[in-house]
Amino acid sequence: MREERNIVQKKFVPYLFIKEGKAVTDFGASNKMSDGDGCKIAKSYSDNGADEILIFDLSDSDAEHEQSIGIIKEISRNVDIPLIGGGNIKRAEDVKKLIYAGCRKVFLNYEKDSNIELTEEVSRRFGKEKIAVCLRDEETLKRYREKIETFASEIVYLVPEESKCDFTQICTEQRILPVFMGEKSEEEMWDCLKSEQINGICCKTISAEETDFMELKYKAKGEGICVNTFESSMKFEEFKLNGDGLIPVIVQDYKTEEVLMLAYMNKEAFETTIRTGRMTYFSRSRQELWMKGMTSGHIQYVKQLLIDCDQDTILAKVAQIGAACHTGNRSCFYRNLVKKEYHETNPMKVFEQVYSVIEDRKKHPKEGSYTNYLFEKGIDKILKKVGEEATEIVIAAKNPNPEEIKYEISDFLYHVMVLMCEKGVTWEDITRELADR
Repeated sequence: MREERNIVQKKFVPYLFIKEGKAVTDFGASNKMSDGDGCKIAKSYSDNGADEILIFDLSDSDAEHEQSIGIIKEISRNVDIPLIGGGNIKRAEDVKKLIYAGCRKVFLNYEKDSNIELTEEVSRRFGKEKIAVCLRDEETLKRYREKIETFASEIVYLVPEESKCDFTQICTEQRILPVFMGEKSEEEMWDCLKSEQINGICCKTISAEETDFMELKYKAKGEGICVNTFESSMKFEEFKLNGDGLIPVIVQDYKTEEVLMLAYMNKEAFETTIRTGRMTYFSRSRQELWMKGMTSGHIQYVKQLLIDCDQDTILAKVAQIGAACHTGNRSCFYRNLVKKEYHETNPMKVFEQVYSVIEDRKKHPKEGSYTNYLFEKGIDKILKKVGEEATEIVIAAKNPNPEEIKYEISDFLYHVMVLMCEKGVTWEDITRELADR
């Protein structure tokens, strides 16, 4: 998605509430939570164009808080947008757990004196950009303004119901994310987003699972509001089309890089894809536009569109829901014509393949397997081996022969993967953490 320098793009931020192992977008006057699949809801937000997700942990006990952390971790694994999380924070360790679970930012509840006191400590420890404060009245903001501006990067402002808060009158240098628990009309949202200090909006209206954020953003854009939408760097007229006036599109999974299918676009299909964020094609057999997945549910959400050197072929990187092929296969390219055996050398694929074998050994023990021996002996044995292999790397590094260190690093990585599997950490978790850094 496009970024504009020196212009703040306004965010659409739905919220989720987590309590007793359930995640929902709303709870009624009785304050009773209904069953909710947090990962499903959050993925819908992410796929449909939300910019961030605000998560309130409403847990009461430490045990329930740990359960909420687990849900946030699963949500983080399933979405590609930042999470802002908070609730039931009692100590700096709770902030660390939320960050490690996948929250890009953690908010402190300024209705709790203990959270106010934590602000400087966690800001210095994790970085100001990782900390936000949550409050619901201007008096609190005035009282702690210096602390907030020094140690937090954002204010999550819980707007009281029926309040007509004028954000232009709030004196602070910090960007404000207003949170309305009630419904807001589009006109009310536009008015709010046009305020200079507001960096986004969060309300019940946009927190419905079926919200089409891309459509909302294009409406906001029509109101002169700067938002994060897809925009092509080239016009369709600049492409070199085939004899039918179409351009072929190669479709690839954005994570695995697996080639999924080949289709074609005309101008309308291309512009619809850009506007909606969903892959839309032109059917040569039916001579009509078709949005992938509208009947099957196997939607393709756009992650990136690239053009080749001749400007006559598009490469689309997508998040594929279900199967890309009408046969039910993940990819249309599932039949071999010719194959020569070779060693896979793509680093991520090798890591994932080895990890997959280790994971399979854990689930389906095999007699005589060294991997199963490690799992049977438990975490202490695994940790001992990781330590031993790390030491072997240090010793090998003193040897001028590079072959020895390659061998020792390979041994070390294998044992680290056994440890990862034992602790439920995946390579995707590791690469996401590295990318965030």
